Amino acid sequence: MPITPIQLLLADDDHDDCLLFSEALQELSLDTHLNLVHDGVELFDFLSGTDTKRLPHLIFLDLNMPRKNGQECLKEIKQNDKYSAIPIAIFSTSFDPVVAATLRDMGADYYIRKPADFSVLKKVLLDVLSIIQNEESIKANKDKFILLS
Repeated sequence: MPITPIQLLLADDDHDDCLLFSEALQELSLDTHLNLVHDGVELFDFLSGTDTKRLPHLIFLDLNMPRKNGQECLKEIKQNDKYSAIPIAIFSTSFDPVVAATLRDMGADYYIRKPADFSVLKKVLLDVLSIIQNEESIKANKDKFILLS
């Protein structure tokens, strides 16, 4: 059964990237609701203040954030019973295959390298959100873990 609206949380300290992400999302024909936080501390403040029934269906997590980086956030999310089932899409400008493999082993579901082109951003968002909207299990197989590199 499709999820509507898809509840999304973007954790990213770059305000321009947040704006582009939000604009790309608005141009898609999917029913979504986006919340934004700008570092790992805000991420956990948001999650702890959210009713379990309203937790995000997917968290887009930047790796390089102040106060608490994305890798630390991923580790804490996956160790917390309340949040561990929330799928995580790493959303970062950097890409290192060794780091990506480590993040996958830590429980990340997808790794998306931030595209420079707006139309590519829309396509990759549509790809991952379509999976969430239409499939019971959103765990990516190993071949689809990296959506854009």
